[in-house]
Amino acid sequence: MGLAERLLFATLLSDTASGQTFLRSPAGLASPAVTAANVQAYALEGQQWLDDIGRMDKKTMPMDESEWRKRLSPEQYRVLREKGTEPPFTGEYLEVDSDGTFTCAACGNALFSSDAKFDSGTGWPSFDEALPGAVEYHTDTTHGMVRTEITCARCGSHLGHVFDDGPTESGKRYCINSVCLNLDETDAAGKK
Repeated sequence: MGLAERLLFATLLSDTASGQTFLRSPAGLASPAVTAANVQAYALEGQQWLDDIGRMDKKTMPMDESEWRKRLSPEQYRVLREKGTEPPFTGEYLEVDSDGTFTCAACGNALFSSDAKFDSGTGWPSFDEALPGAVEYHTDTTHGMVRTEITCARCGSHLGHVFDDGPTESGKRYCINSVCLNLDETDAAGKK
């Protein structure tokens, strides 16, 4: 397991006295293990470095909503930042069957493997599982319903909703707006 993978599985600790953030690794993941004696070696050099662990092509994060408006198209902003929904059966990725990783259109965070995509017949791209740690879950009581909204774990942008009626072993159906996604395609050998 490489350093990036070990860091992704580690627990972050904040030292309020020094203002630094440190890693506490589960047994066996860090080599050498993180201890009180060597914890300084694992001090993170800032949030930007942490944001880039595992994927060096993530986009920098806007500081406020005016920067998001400049970066995103009007439709992307409406859906991603204002929790809108694109019309069914209109999205770019509804019928795409290419191999790769679906990422957040706002920040580049890896969200779903193309292996998890399936045709739900609902009019939006559907997946049976998200990548570990990629999304956050929120109760949504808008429109007279109780649903589970999912947002990007990196930038907090709205992606869609997850339902417990999926046809695969997971039983989940992540119903995602195409405008929230980009696809990083890979070839049969796994290369971009």
